Amino acid sequence: MSTESTIYSKTLVEKSVFGQTPTGVEIELYTLTNANGVKACVTNYGATLTHLFVPDQNGNATDVVLGFDSFEEYISDTYLKANAFMGCTVGRVCNRIDRGRFELEGNSYEVAVTNGEHHLHGGKVGFDKKVWDAEILEDGVKFSHVSPDGEENYPGTLRVSVAFTLSEENGLKLTYTATTDKSTVINLTNHSYFNLSGDFSQTVLDHDLQVNAPFYIPVVDGSIPTGEILSVKGTPFDFLRGKKVREGVFSAHPQTLIGNGLDQTIVFDKKQPAAVLSSDETGIVMELTTSEPGIQLYSANYFDGSVRGKGKTYPQHGGLALETQHFPDSPNHAHFPTVALKPGEQFNSYTTFKFSVKK
Repeated sequence: MSTESTIYSKTLVEKSVFGQTPTGVEIELYTLTNANGVKACVTNYGATLTHLFVPDQNGNATDVVLGFDSFEEYISDTYLKANAFMGCTVGRVCNRIDRGRFELEGNSYEVAVTNGEHHLHGGKVGFDKKVWDAEILEDGVKFSHVSPDGEENYPGTLRVSVAFTLSEENGLKLTYTATTDKSTVINLTNHSYFNLSGDFSQTVLDHDLQVNAPFYIPVVDGSIPTGEILSVKGTPFDFLRGKKVREGVFSAHPQTLIGNGLDQTIVFDKKQPAAVLSSDETGIVMELTTSEPGIQLYSANYFDGSVRGKGKTYPQHGGLALETQHFPDSPNHAHFPTVALKPGEQFNSYTTFKFSVKK
């Protein structure tokens, strides 16, 4: 396997072959390594984070994201059936659109229904299944994709990019930009599942989670928002002071029963970091900062042991997705922060995952 290496600043960027599509398209893997030994592996297939190694409290390199060691596993029937979206960039619109319908500037659109009666995570062939163009940057790599007008029935030719950069302070930053030639809608996120325990056969139920999010968005069956934005006080979604993930998952609240656990958008205030996830077992602490107004907490509620990766079988609640984003079904709720993008405008968003150990 050929490998190309480039060092910018104090980050080593290595390019290698990750696999090949059934039609013969070569898939690339980019490995970013900083001077502290933090290593992030990202592939141009789906602009996907495959591995993220950070030091634990004993200095041992610990992978903290679920995923696979080979490209073939990302396109296997078993994985695709699981509909797990591990580590990928999700778009053109992440999360759900009610019945796949929305209006924009007086025009009606219908996009694919892929989750019960609703549209989920960009459609049948969303950004997670595209082969993106790649460009090595100082301290990272940028993936770019052109989504043509009418793709998945979304309007406008969308030119979108996501850059993965690794800092000397152990921060992995994801920076998104996009432009369009026709009014459209866009809501991007990364769908990594984090498990800081060092053992992917374990759950994340005993991880500690604190989120500066005083509100949540209630949903009805199908996880479609009612349109309300309510206080988290007295709900499983109150992570303001921090608590174990299991306290949210096993709450028997009507909202967690809909999602079979945590599968909820909670709404940030302006404090940063927006969220902190940590593991007593490894001492690893992850601080999340973002420009986004909310975060979808998803505790891998439908993992059933059918998916195996990196030598482990992924159990139910085996990872926690921290999907920074605008709100679900935003095109159908005018009072939600807009996801509309017009010609002449630029979409900008960022999320950073910064790692340290408990003192």
